[in-house]
Amino acid sequence: MKQDTPANQPTALKVEDLRKRFGNLEVLKGVSLTARQGDVISLIGSSGSGKSTLLRCINLLEIPNAGRVWLNDELIEMTVNRKGETVPKSGRQVDRIRTKLGMVFQQFNLWTHMTIIENVIEAPVHVLGKSRKTAKEQALGLLEKVGIADKAKSYPAHLSGGQQQRAAIARALAMEPAVMLLDEPTSALDPELVGDVLEVIRQLAEEGRTMLIATHEMDFCRDVSTQVIFLEEGRVEEQGPPDKVFNAPDSIRCRQFLSRFL
Repeated sequence: MKQDTPANQPTALKVEDLRKRFGNLEVLKGVSLTARQGDVISLIGSSGSGKSTLLRCINLLEIPNAGRVWLNDELIEMTVNRKGETVPKSGRQVDRIRTKLGMVFQQFNLWTHMTIIENVIEAPVHVLGKSRKTAKEQALGLLEKVGIADKAKSYPAHLSGGQQQRAAIARALAMEPAVMLLDEPTSALDPELVGDVLEVIRQLAEEGRTMLIATHEMDFCRDVSTQVIFLEEGRVEEQGPPDKVFNAPDSIRCRQFLSRFL
């Protein structure tokens, strides 16, 4: 089990009263959380509880209607446009913030016309301005880390789902993010492929990576998390260390949810 993050660790990510609507449907109803450097926060809850929307709002793939987000103590500044909609104040700030938030999606989202190593070096070269030589050296090291160095010159279609997801993790790591956001990283995988991906994420946790993980893998969540957040209908219903959430949750709804897995 991952050790608790020391209380004196600086804050890596802070979310305050985040709200998101899609039409008349309010998906996030005031979610707050704080991740210190080295924290692994698992987001659990039923489908539709708001886990994926929360991650997408943090990196502004979805624009929250209200609330505030800080990355490394830098507030993502928002404003209201002429239509009365909340929008980012600075596109340049959003682009810069996104380079520090590594996103891993359910469906891998690799570029199918590029080899695996080309997928990994694309953003470091074109966004961070690294030389192709440097980016390639670092990419090969990351592919070795996730166990698919032998697939560097292959195309995504020639890899299994688990190998594609490990490539997607390497691609996110290549940007040297301050925080990793992982949205159900094993949900699209065949059961026999899940373990390899979870082992890579476990290794990142042991290295002290700061991560937010939306997951249905309860045993894994219990082992690697410093904090667990149970979302219910867009609200934080239960939050705390894994032992507390899994063994003695205050929320009746959380107990009902976990009873399906324990």
